[in-house]
Amino acid sequence: MEIVTLFVIALIGLEHIGIGSFEMFGSPTRQASAFDMPLDFVKQKSAKKALANQGIYNLMLGILILAIILIFTGTNLRLLMMLLMIFVIIVAIFGSLTATRKIIFLQGLPALIGLVLVMLFYA
Repeated sequence: MEIVTLFVIALIGLEHIGIGSFEMFGSPTRQASAFDMPLDFVKQKSAKKALANQGIYNLMLGILILAIILIFTGTNLRLLMMLLMIFVIIVAIFGSLTATRKIIFLQGLPALIGLVLVMLFYA
């Protein structure tokens, strides 16, 4: 089950790389639809900058999640995976309250599943 757990955590890392890339480089039409925002707002220069800024955080978080899997082992890896999944859950809760409810399901639920897997099956 440790391999399955690492696979799920890696998928969460890849998900964040994808989300970050979408926030930074996605078309305004698709961004407006994904984030439940008006298209006119998403096309504004300041909104584009804000989405790109948010995107770089998600991109770096995804890279960090993948990097810890490659660099750390044992207890250190377990603690880092738990910590990062807790961070993702907290951010997903905040995002679902301030942006769109979809975030809790798209980011928070996978992180919760990852956290449970780490706690139960990763030694």
